[in-house]
Amino acid sequence: MTDPESPAADRTSPLHQIHVDGGASFTDFAGWQMPVSYGSDLAEHHAVRTTAGIFDISHMAEILVDGPQAAQFLDYALAGKLSAIAIAQAKYSLLLTEGGGIIDDLIVYRLTDDTFFVVANAGNRYVAAAALKERAAGFDVRVSDLSDSYSLIAVQGPNSRAIAEATAGITEISVPLDELKYYWSTDASFEGLPLLIGRTGYTGEDGFEFYIQSDAASRLWAALSAAGEAFGLVPAGLASRDTLRLEAGMPLYGHELGLDSFPVQAGLGRVVNLKKEGDFVGRAAVEAGPPHGAHVLVGLTTEGKRAGRAGYSVVTDDAAVGMITSGALSPTLGYPVAMAYVDPFVLEAGTPLYIDVRGTRIPASVVDLPFYKRDKS
Repeated sequence: MTDPESPAADRTSPLHQIHVDGGASFTDFAGWQMPVSYGSDLAEHHAVRTTAGIFDISHMAEILVDGPQAAQFLDYALAGKLSAIAIAQAKYSLLLTEGGGIIDDLIVYRLTDDTFFVVANAGNRYVAAAALKERAAGFDVRVSDLSDSYSLIAVQGPNSRAIAEATAGITEISVPLDELKYYWSTDASFEGLPLLIGRTGYTGEDGFEFYIQSDAASRLWAALSAAGEAFGLVPAGLASRDTLRLEAGMPLYGHELGLDSFPVQAGLGRVVNLKKEGDFVGRAAVEAGPPHGAHVLVGLTTEGKRAGRAGYSVVTDDAAVGMITSGALSPTLGYPVAMAYVDPFVLEAGTPLYIDVRGTRIPASVVDLPFYKRDKS
């Protein structure tokens, strides 16, 4: 039998039976059996763009960092300046190697002066927790992996706030959701249990993420789903989540991000705070920069319906210049989009290139990311 604490374990979410009952198909993701779709990933994608979708992302990792030197420790352990964020604010950051590569990309919530809630990718749970614990040496701080205690549900789309506000059982919201800013959080309760609500997401739409203890997750999912019936809410799986984040130009670890990529190559140079005082892991390597001629992440679009996929080559008339990391026919835009790492001399928007699709060269153009931005009016 596989050890349930092993990263290779075939695990299921506390919401697994709900997904089975809902007719979901499943895929292995970082050792978890997670819903890939509930029938039509295109319909789920369009629902998030037009009404709302509800996602089970309980496979994500939650790590609590607390103690008198928590802020100082995170300034050292991560690339951003976490000591600068306010209580209830969230910040996107990076966990780097000494050599400047990316171990994981994270969201960090500040819960109190000395308490932070770090959310890591499912596939990087153990390596991220281990790296943080190792870096905690010499700091008055505790690093606790609480992933098995929490479930995470996301409601994303134009109707997400109305759904959250209408959900029975959610009470004691510290900050009204219409006043909650993007990348901020609020304490709340669900059926008397602690609930953390973050106005964050991974779809390019407005939305909220709900952190709840695992044994209450199925009840929260049911309550959100019941409230969402009047607002067009549909359950959505990982397939639509992937096309949504791709349209929004959001990187995925293992595709656009990895140990061999510097933040600046992935367009994340702004995430690294070189102005903060003191050293942080990876600082010297980031300051030195990637090797000369290192590939840089760009967006690509093509005409027609044939989409470039991860691993396909990007070429000019006479040379290979890069590789696609993610690609799909955009459900929202109606034409193929892709992200690719390419040589630095072909970065300018409008540069004509080709994608090698199984031996056929498909004309492509470099475009600025993201491919899609929601209307915030």
